[in-house]
Amino acid sequence: MGVRIIADSSSDISQETAAKWGIRIIPLKVRFGEEEYEDGVTITNREFYEKLIETDCIPKTSQITPFQYGEVFSEAIKDGDEAVCFTISSGVSGCIQSAQLAAAECGGRVHVVDSRQFCISFYILVEYAVRLRDEGRSAAEIAEEIERVRDSATVLSVFDTLEYLKLGGRLSSAAAFAGSVLAIKPVITITDGKVNVIGKARGSKNGNNMLIQQVEKLGGIDFSMPICLGYTGLSDELLQKYIRDSRSLYEGQTDHLPIVTVGATIGTYAGPGAIAFAFFPKKR
Repeated sequence: MGVRIIADSSSDISQETAAKWGIRIIPLKVRFGEEEYEDGVTITNREFYEKLIETDCIPKTSQITPFQYGEVFSEAIKDGDEAVCFTISSGVSGCIQSAQLAAAECGGRVHVVDSRQFCISFYILVEYAVRLRDEGRSAAEIAEEIERVRDSATVLSVFDTLEYLKLGGRLSSAAAFAGSVLAIKPVITITDGKVNVIGKARGSKNGNNMLIQQVEKLGGIDFSMPICLGYTGLSDELLQKYIRDSRSLYEGQTDHLPIVTVGATIGTYAGPGAIAFAFFPKKR
C-alpha cells in the first residue's frame, strides 16, 4: 500500500513539479468575467498575469467541490493506496469542508489536513510531506507531523503595489492612493491562516531590508527543512534584487534557492512585482 499526497494549486506547486514529486495537484478555478480556467492547467501563471495587467476585470477563484475531491480520492483507493490531502487554509477558503465530505466516504483511508497556509508556505509544507513519504512514513504519520509543524511554516512578502488590493476590495481607495504617492510597500505574512500586514516600508530597498530583519527576528532559517522563493508578474527582477540584498542569510548554508511563480490565489491581490520567501525558522 502506497501513500498518495494530494494538494491544491494555491500551493503554487506546478503540474510539472507535481509529476516530479509523484503527487497530485487539484487546480482551483480562476474566472475572468465569463471566462473560466483551471489554475495552472488551462491557464499558465504567465497568461494569468498578462490578463490581470490587460483587463479591468478582477479575477475570482472558486473552491474545489466534494465531487472533484471524491474523484481523486477514489482513484487512490482503487489503486490500493491511502492518501493525505492538504487543503488551502480554512481561514480563506472552504475547500477543507469539501475535502472532508469526500473523505467521509473513503473508510478512513484518506486523511485531510488544513494546511493553514497558501502560496509558497503551503508549497514547503507539501515538499516536507513528500520527504516524509519517501522516508516510508504512513499517511497517518505524515498528517500528524504536518499538523505539528504547519504553524511554524513562515512566509514573508513585499507587495510592489497597493492597486490590486484596492481593486479586490481589500483596501480603501484613499489608502491605496496615499500608499502609491509615498511608495509604500506593505510587508505581508500569514498568521492563524489569514493574511496579516506586519509592516510598511518606503520603497523596495526598505521592503527588502524589512524582510531580512523579520527573518533575523524569527531566529534565522532552518536549512534542514524546505525553503522557497516566489514572485508575481512577468519578471523576477525584484526577486533577484532581494536575493542579492539578502545574501548574508544564505551564503555558506545552501547552494540552491528554489524559485517559483506565485499563482492566482495571491497574485489576484498582490498584482505584479511582489516577492515572497517561505521557510521554517530555526528551533529555539
